[in-house]
Amino acid sequence: QVQLVESGGGLVQPGGSLRLSCAASGIIFSIYQMDWYRQAPGKQRELVARITSGGSTNYADSVKGRFTISRDNGKNTVYLQMNSLKPEDTAVYYCNGLLGVYNYWGQGTQVTVSS
Repeated sequence: QVQLVESGGGLVQPGGSLRLSCAASGIIFSIYQMDWYRQAPGKQRELVARITSGGSTNYADSVKGRFTISRDNGKNTVYLQMNSLKPEDTAVYYCNGLLGVYNYWGQGTQVTVSS
């Protein structure tokens, strides 16, 4: 059974930091492309950051320079370090694992940026 379990969300003040984690099980994690998406209320889900199996990364323009995606294949975990958080970063953040036709989602973790 495949599971992606996110953690690390919460309430943070503007300018603060959070680190999200996504622990995977039931897949050969190292060969999967891993993505972080987010969905704010009333908006479509959007891609935030991507890391390929080879370690290449891509970011949405809105988070470049503030967010960093990384992976630890030994721990089957992908991370999203979020710095200089803004109120507009408030959303549910989802982890996604993709390999060809195999596409798996986590349950999401809420991030709220507010004073």
